[in-house]
Formats: sequence, structure tokens, C-alpha cells
Amino acid sequence: MAPVSMPTVEQLGDLPELIRHVVPSAWQDMNGHVNVQHYTQLYDMAGYPLMKLIGVDEDYVRSRNVGLFDLEHHVWFLNEIHVGDVVTGRACFVARSAKRVLSVMFIVNETRRSLASALEVISTTADLRSRKTIEIPTDIGANVDTLIAQQRTCRWTPPSSGSLKI
Repeated sequence: MAPVSMPTVEQLGDLPELIRHVVPSAWQDMNGHVNVQHYTQLYDMAGYPLMKLIGVDEDYVRSRNVGLFDLEHHVWFLNEIHVGDVVTGRACFVARSAKRVLSVMFIVNETRRSLASALEVISTTADLRSRKTIEIPTDIGANVDTLIAQQRTCRWTPPSSGSLKI
């Protein structure tokens, strides 16, 4: 399998900063770096501001009974994160269908100026009463389409594992 091309830290500056976090000492594992579970925690922390960018916040979820569920992930662990490092979470939308959205999230180690990890995600829209997938509501779809169009104006292409497709 050919290596996947990742954006540079400078290129990722094109994306909104969703979170900024200082790595606490409790996250260090016996190998002397941040344990893998906390990368997932960082992605989860960045996911809520990302959803808010497309108009899905707590009020939207409560009033419309519509949410987003992740269906599949592909993660790249690229560089270590250590206690005290400042990390940011960034993300972009890549594609969508009637029910699914493909996005890529990034953890940038601002202290070391390196890309620590990337996460490719397929999510679906769900009716929270029936717990079934539904078509992406028109307003949310329009917001996702706008962000996809913005990403396409960047001079870099989001990484793709080749295994996640809409």
C-alpha cells in the first residue's frame, strides 16, 4: 500500500481550529507518551464544534430529534504527543450523499509543529426517536456543501485511506 499524503501543519491552518488543549499528565502511558485512548478523546472534543459549524448543536438536536452517528473510522497515528504539549483539533468535510458525510479530522501538535494524527470518518444522520438513519436535512446538507466547496478551494487534498467511501 502506498503511503498516504498528509497536509502540512501550515496547510491545516486553512481549517477552523475546533479545540485547543494542553495535554495533562494523567494522559501519559507507560511508554512516556499520550495513550491512544486520548487521541479518541481529542477527536470527540473537536466533534461537537464541528457539528456546530454545520448547524447541529444541542438546541437543534433537541428540537428536531436529529443527530449524527459515526459509522466508520480510519485513523493514522503519525507523531507522538507528550504531556504539556498544546494540541489543536481541525477538520474538513470531503463528500456527502443523501444520508452520509465523509470528513477528515486532524490533531495538530502546536508545540512541536507536527501533525500528530488524522481521522477519516463516515457519519450518518439519524432520527433520534426511531434510532434509524434518515436523509440529511436540507439546511444541514446546504451547510455541509458550503464547507466541502471551501475545502476544494484549498491547495491541498485531504488524505484518504481508500477504504472509506460515500
